[in-house]
Parts: sequence; C-alpha cells; structure tokens
Amino acid sequence: MKSLKILLSSSLLSVALVGGAVAQEATSLDQLLNQVQQGAANDQREARARIQEFQRDQANQQRLLQQARSERTALERRGEELEALFDQNNQQIATATQELNERLGALKELFGVLQQVSGDTQSVFKASLTNVQYPDREQFLIELGNKMASTTSLASIEDIETLWYELQREMTETGKIAKFTADVTDNEGQTASTEVVRVGAFNIVTDGKYLQYSASTGNVAELPRQPTQGRFTGSTAALAGAGAGEIVRFGVDPTRGGILAQLVDTPTLRERVDQGGVVGYCIIGLGILGLLIAVFLFFSLTAASSKVSAQLKDTSNPKTNNPLGRVLATYDANRSVDTETVELKLSEAVLKETPALTRGLLFLKVIAAVAPLAGLLGTVTGMIKTFQVITLYGAGDPKLMAGGISQALMTTVLGLVVAIPMILLHTYLNGRSRRVLSILQEQSAGMIAEHSEKSHH
Repeated sequence: MKSLKILLSSSLLSVALVGGAVAQEATSLDQLLNQVQQGAANDQREARARIQEFQRDQANQQRLLQQARSERTALERRGEELEALFDQNNQQIATATQELNERLGALKELFGVLQQVSGDTQSVFKASLTNVQYPDREQFLIELGNKMASTTSLASIEDIETLWYELQREMTETGKIAKFTADVTDNEGQTASTEVVRVGAFNIVTDGKYLQYSASTGNVAELPRQPTQGRFTGSTAALAGAGAGEIVRFGVDPTRGGILAQLVDTPTLRERVDQGGVVGYCIIGLGILGLLIAVFLFFSLTAASSKVSAQLKDTSNPKTNNPLGRVLATYDANRSVDTETVELKLSEAVLKETPALTRGLLFLKVIAAVAPLAGLLGTVTGMIKTFQVITLYGAGDPKLMAGGISQALMTTVLGLVVAIPMILLHTYLNGRSRRVLSILQEQSAGMIAEHSEKSHH
C-alpha cells in the first residue's frame, strides 16, 4: 500500500510537471486529484472540438471534389466537341484545297514561275545601278514576293503587268545615259544631294569624280581614291557637263567596277618612288645633280661654241671673250719669236682653255657609273628585307614580301633611269667640248704652220 502511494505520487508529480502552468503546486492529494480531473476534462473538450472541425472540413473537401469532377466531365465533353469540329474543319480545308487546285489548273505553274521571277528580279534590281534612280520598285517586289509566298492570296493581273513593266524598264534604262539627283556621301562622311550621271549599268559619276554604289546599303559614295590619270576624271567632268545629244569621250568600265578598282589601286609615280626607300631618294638626288650640271654645261658650251664660230669668221680681229680669240691673241703677242716658241705658247693657251671646256664632264661620267651600282645596292637590301620576312612569316602571303621586292625592283629602275640619260648627256656634251677643242687645235696648228712658212722665207 505504501509503495502504491509512492507510485501514484510520482505519476501525479510527472503530470504536474508536464502540465506546467496548468497545475499549481498542490497542498494536498485531494487538491492535486481535482486539478488532474479538470485537465482531463479540458483535453476532452479540445479533442471534441478538433474532431468536429475536422468533420466540417471533410464535408467541404467532399463538396470541392465533387465540383472538380463535374468540371472535368464538362471539359471532356467540350474537348470531344472541339476534336469533332477540328476533324470537320480539316475535311473542309482538304476539300477546298482540292477544289482550288482543280480551278487553278495551269495557273498554278504560272504563279510558281512568277514567284521565281519575282525573287530573281529583286536580287538583280538590288545590285543594279538603276536602283539608285528608282529605289521605290524594291518595295513592290518585296510585297509581291510576300503575296506569292502566302497561301491565302494570289497575284493580280495588275501585279503581273507591273512586274513586266519593271523588267522592261530595267532593260531600257541599262542602255541609256541618265542624269538625275541622288544623295552622295563624300570621303569625309558628309551626305549631300548631288547631280549624278548614270552610264547604263556600268558607271555612275559626278563632276570630275567616279562614284560607287553599295548594293548592301543602297548608298552612293565617292571612290576613296580617284584614278590618277587625268583623262579619266576629265571625261567624267565632260560627261557631267554635256547636253542632250552631245557626244563626249568617256572611260566606261564594262566590268562594272573591276577594271576601275585595279586602275585606282595602281600606284602613282610618287608612291613608286617611295617604294625605293632611302637608296631610291639618293639615286634621284644624283640624277637631279647630274641634270643641273648637264644643263649648265650645255649653256656654257653652246655660248662658247657660238662665240668660237663667230670668231672663225673674223680671225684677224681676236676677242678675249671666247677661247679661240684668246688663242689668237696669244699668237699675235708672239709673232716675233721663233716657231718652236710659238708652238709652245699656243699649246699652253689651248691647255688653259681645256679645263673650262671639259669641267663637269667627269662628274657626269661618275654619276652614270654610280647610279646603277646604287640601284644594285637597293636591290640587295630589298631582297634581304624579303628574306627576313620569309624567315619570320613564311612564304604563304605574297603581300608580306611585296615591300622588299618593290624596293629591290624600284631602285634598279631608278638607277637605270638616271644612268642612261647621264651617259647620253655625257656623250653629247663631250662631243660639243671636243668640237671646240678641235677648232682650237686646228687653228693653233694652222697658225704654227703659217708662222713656220714666214720664218723660212
């Protein structure tokens, strides 16, 4: 009995601890028992309340489930109705398509060809120069192509006639020279309305300039670089200023830009000279120096030759402004001496005149010899540069080797261009100098012979 009391007390104490604030500290076993009974009654009321709430929720869920099943049944019936309608519409479409094909007959092939021609014409017009003058026709072709690609519409008679008209106009305009106004972009990026001239489907130009047409953007712009030959740009100016029916000479590019591009890419004389590098400039400097010397010698020898020729007509009155006059004056000053002394005096006088008549000729000869050697030097340096490029980058890209090869060839050309005229000028001027010296020697020999005869008599 005592142990039962102890166990009951432990159990009640545990319930009191679990209950927390529900169970207050009991002063007796009866009070503790009342509290336990009250707690059990509260728990039962809460459990009944939860059970009732759950039953209410279960009824509501049953109602919602029944409602969802009803909606599913209605949607299934609607799906069956739509599927039946879809099958019916498919059958009607197939019937209508078959009827359309039967009614089209040969027109179906016509519309197929029309669609193909429309697409080809659009690409041809887009790349043609006539598109600059008639840009609105591209929109018609796009609309016609969209109409032909659609299965719900067909091209009309007006569309077919318009396409035929555009094709005929393209053929006609490619054989005409037309002048009209278009937006042209210059090399600085500025766009302005400019009067241009279209030469068929080959070239489009303005006053003094060739233009280029971009098929991708539809813009007209000046060539980044115009042909260096003045006859081509001059012909564009003449064409732009020509009146109706007037015939002018014009450089037409039948390849529609291919030949013109190569002509524009051709290096100018300045660019070719620049390819020679430092050696090329040195050769040109030698050539200019030699040319100046040759010009000076030409005028001095021409003046001396003319004065000597004038002195030949009057040998009795020597003048000191020419070589022959000075030689004659030397003879007059030594008429009283013996023949050997006269000969020596005249030889001395001729030798004094020789440097003035032959000066600069040696330098021309040196330039004529050095210029090809300098060209050979440039050739060797250019080939060294080429082999260095091949060593670094290989021989796969010829453009990388173009600089060295251009220098090698250009310096050779410059050396020959300088040497050949220098040789010719040296030969010519040397001949004129020898002619004057021959006259001096001839007159000197004549005076010595005359003096010898007088001495013997």
